[in-house]
Amino acid sequence: MQAWICNAFEGPDALTWETSASPEPGKGQVRVAIKAASLNFPDLLIVQGKYQVKPPLPFVPGAEFAGVVEAVGEGVKHLSVGSHVAGFAGTGGFGTHTLSPAALLMPLPPAFSFEDASAFLCTYGTTYHALMDRAALKAGETVLVLGASGGVGTAAIQIAKAAGARVIAAASSDEKCALCQELGADATINYSTQNLRDELKTLTEGKGPDVIYDPVGGDMTEAAFRSIAWRGRLLVVGFANGQIPAIPLNLALLKGASILGVFWGEFAKREPQNNAACLMQLAAWYMEGKIKPVIEHKLPMSQLKEAFALMGTRQVRGKVVLVND
Repeated sequence: MQAWICNAFEGPDALTWETSASPEPGKGQVRVAIKAASLNFPDLLIVQGKYQVKPPLPFVPGAEFAGVVEAVGEGVKHLSVGSHVAGFAGTGGFGTHTLSPAALLMPLPPAFSFEDASAFLCTYGTTYHALMDRAALKAGETVLVLGASGGVGTAAIQIAKAAGARVIAAASSDEKCALCQELGADATINYSTQNLRDELKTLTEGKGPDVIYDPVGGDMTEAAFRSIAWRGRLLVVGFANGQIPAIPLNLALLKGASILGVFWGEFAKREPQNNAACLMQLAAWYMEGKIKPVIEHKLPMSQLKEAFALMGTRQVRGKVVLVND
């Protein structure tokens, strides 16, 4: 097997492409021949040593992947050699093979493509947990999606629309806003050229959004929260801007608003049955054509560093996926 190895927390440029013997699965494990893997923002943080979890060195980065089960360890009942699976294991995805706990793998229907599956669990799992579980989104409510053209942002537009909500998508260019409209957004805001608060006031007739989906952080968070509706819910999904915002808590008091943290990985570990039910609903929506990952770039697995560079430009719409031939 071949894989990208992180030997030091020095960022993507320090990763090395190495060859080793294919590992044999232990109890409760399977070996997966990886067909595709996608990049998520935490993949960059983890190789820089900036993520909340630091794996012991050396390790193979890549949290999210899809492929075919090649070998099965003792005690694995629900998977067999040849099963198509998607996984979100935190590490191990950026290579040709990986060992994974079988419990972390989702069996895939035959019609589910490997490329889509590799860009599905993290973004759609996070977003469903955020909107439907944490925010208890109801049909007819208005959702503001910040960073709406990115991986989780495009998932948020699709899931909110599938749930019957009205979606206002905010992004940093007209091109990105156009993509959001193609995905079903009811209205868009280009926050590079338009005032977010003024546009929200107009689009919601002064009421404000019921739910704010925020994977961006930075100054945009407070501006959006100042416009939130009475009993609104701010979903803290991530900080792609790089800056963790400090929100005056009197704003939550004045609007009777809630600030809700979203940590899907921990939710999946602590509440596996609830997470499985969420993933079943998402898979059903995928098969019905209601949701589908946006994949702008597909590169060979050997071009991981180029993929990281693309993600670093912040110009990627949707996801970057790496594929093995």
